Amino acid sequence: MNLSKIKYNEKAVAFCRFKEVGNKFLITNDIGRYQFLNPESFKKFIEGELNQKTKTYQELKEKGFIKDNLDVSYLTKKYWQRNCFLARGPSLHIVVVTLRCNHKCIYCQASSRGMEEKEYDMAFSTAKKVVDTIFCTPNPAISIEFQGGEPLANWKTVKFIVEYARKKNEKAKKNLIMPLVTNFSLMNREKYNFLVKNGVSLCTSLDGPEELHNKNRPCPGINSYQKTIQWIKKIKEERLGALTTISRYSLKYPKEIVDEYLKWGFKEIHLRPLSYLGLSGKLKDSIGYSTEEFLEFWKKAMDYIIAINRRGKYFRERGSRIMLQKILTDKDPNFLDLRSPCGAGIGQLLYNYDGKVYTCDEGRMTGDDAFVIGNVKKDSYKKIVSHPTVKTLCMASLLEDLPCDSCVYKPYCGVCPVQNYALYGNVFPPLKNTEKCKLHQGVLDYLFGMLENKVIRGIFEKWLS
Repeated sequence: MNLSKIKYNEKAVAFCRFKEVGNKFLITNDIGRYQFLNPESFKKFIEGELNQKTKTYQELKEKGFIKDNLDVSYLTKKYWQRNCFLARGPSLHIVVVTLRCNHKCIYCQASSRGMEEKEYDMAFSTAKKVVDTIFCTPNPAISIEFQGGEPLANWKTVKFIVEYARKKNEKAKKNLIMPLVTNFSLMNREKYNFLVKNGVSLCTSLDGPEELHNKNRPCPGINSYQKTIQWIKKIKEERLGALTTISRYSLKYPKEIVDEYLKWGFKEIHLRPLSYLGLSGKLKDSIGYSTEEFLEFWKKAMDYIIAINRRGKYFRERGSRIMLQKILTDKDPNFLDLRSPCGAGIGQLLYNYDGKVYTCDEGRMTGDDAFVIGNVKKDSYKKIVSHPTVKTLCMASLLEDLPCDSCVYKPYCGVCPVQNYALYGNVFPPLKNTEKCKLHQGVLDYLFGMLENKVIRGIFEKWLS
């Protein structure tokens, strides 16, 4: 179709974005509604010539694509419903209690230190100030997430923070959750019982079958896979999450990686590409891959996951579920990388072992202090969140101010200014079609294509129910 010959009727058609997908046109608007139109209907829609008695016209009107009697208050309500996170302040508070770790993961983003380097442990005095700062957030929901290094290497500080946060929350009455990310190598029954008693949930890494996991996540003197599985077997499903990171060595095993998660009773997998921050950025040439290579792997894994669901077995892919929630519902999942603006400084904060506060988890992985916005030892919460760098990152991730504003997938997407800084030396992306942009477009192309199949759409809807 020659788009230049179509005359846009601004009096009849409400604002929308569009893209040609296969033999149809996909249109979206700012409240996340979408519609597929065949070329003839698309032309009539843009020119304001659709028959008002047709089902297509009524659907478009209901979704806010037609200006006739357009309910602006309804659109405003839905827009703010999807963006309510903007008024709440940081909810995710990542605490790096130590940089020490006994693993030597090939893609480590955290610049971990050796187990003997205890100067990289967070002191009790610093931990107390961290918790006091966290409870200054106006957000009614708080997640204090323990990361490292390996958090269990500084168990005394983990225990102190859990007990102190619980005590403070008796008065604050926040919706408090405390996840702990661990490789399980230092876990024992005493620590586990304490964590369970205090409602701390656990998340680990499982990169696939034993040989692949151990190649990605070696640990001197320990079989990393066997140690991880030892605790996966013991922990109840509702208390445990797992993440997989895809290295170059993973690309040959899309089915095997999924099968590993099924084998241990998980209902979900998150197929995460390398971020190229920290060590993974330095080793990009040896463990990295192109966006096209990752998408080929990811689509094979997704096809397999969908086939599993079609056979009656419930299993989902977390990254897809997050995007599908943005596509199919009005409730934003508040995934900080897919927000506009992103969550840096306004949705999350990271507290390093030495008291330095970073805009986000990625901000501490760049190898410099470009994203340090304060220190709990001397700065107030207000001063930290009001730092100019927070404002800059908001501007750099606001899609309306970027080339992304013209993209049909804008309502479901987001950018990471920290990754742009690491890859391009600038928090503002150079142009469209960065590697992250190509990744998101590839994933969304696949998901929207699958949504045209009623059976698969039903599977996706079940993932959200």
